[in-house]
Amino acid sequence: MCLAVPGKVVSIDDSADPLTGLIDFGGVQKQACLEYVSDVKVGEYVIVHVGFALQRLDEESALASLKLFEELGLLEEEFGDAWEQAAKEAGTAAVTEPQDGGSEAR
Repeated sequence: MCLAVPGKVVSIDDSADPLTGLIDFGGVQKQACLEYVSDVKVGEYVIVHVGFALQRLDEESALASLKLFEELGLLEEEFGDAWEQAAKEAGTAAVTEPQDGGSEAR
């Protein structure tokens, strides 16, 4: 599922083309395109969907949405480890590499 997730603008790369910024989604930080909200400032909140900030959002609404998404497990689903999530849904353990450098699954 792809969500439009609110996040706080941590930094803006004015030299990037297209304009990008680092967005904090409740502890997870990702780069996003800021072209659609090019006058946004560090510290403001935006709604991000598939890597594009689409609009500004007030802090109260953003924090309420992030809290709800976290309670519903949607942030983990959106930003968590995709392989681990798929294994969990399939009811199997994720395959990991052994510490001795071999290639057998545990």
